[in-house]
Amino acid sequence: MPQPQVPQSRPDPQYSQPYAPPQQPYAPPQQPYAPPPQPYYAPPPQAQQPYYQQPGYPPAKAALPTWAMALLFALGFIVLIGVIFFGYQQFGKGPKAERAGLTEPAAAARTKTSNPAQKYIEVVGIRLVQDERHHPQAKFIVVNHSGAEQNDLNANVTIWASTSRSEEDPVGTFSFKLGSIGANESTELTAPFNTKLKIYELPDWQNATADVQLAAPKT
Repeated sequence: MPQPQVPQSRPDPQYSQPYAPPQQPYAPPQQPYAPPPQPYYAPPPQAQQPYYQQPGYPPAKAALPTWAMALLFALGFIVLIGVIFFGYQQFGKGPKAERAGLTEPAAAARTKTSNPAQKYIEVVGIRLVQDERHHPQAKFIVVNHSGAEQNDLNANVTIWASTSRSEEDPVGTFSFKLGSIGANESTELTAPFNTKLKIYELPDWQNATADVQLAAPKT
């Protein structure tokens, strides 16, 4: 008796091929790009700048032009000369006469008396000293250059100190009275000296000159 044939199943074409994993292209792992190392370059050293050119300092002001500096110098020189001249006028003459106790130091020299003995009487040998109470005194010699006796002499004497300047400074005054002095004779006298200077400020005898003014004779 014939055997019944068992129908054979057809292979599924999807599974008929052997398994092979899917083919993928090889891709190496991605790495960040690093540039090749460069050789180290040190910049050349720079010269140190002055402190006023360094950061943080205000910019330097522009200098004045030459003509402006010359003008300022000339003005300053003129002002200096004016100050010196003014100081000489104020403190060289005025205060010196005022300190000497003379309200008008030139008045005695300008005032001329009518005493006929004026041209014959001279005061010499002046020595400015102090007495026991430290008061200034003037020791001097009165000379009569006349060939006749002079009587009742009343004189005011102004003492001037000779200096290196073209003028002289008055330092004080004194007065004396002389009853009589013989012809061609001399007499030594002492009188209080009117001055506001210190004793060490008074001139020496070789630097002191006298201006004698005789009062008019009594009539």
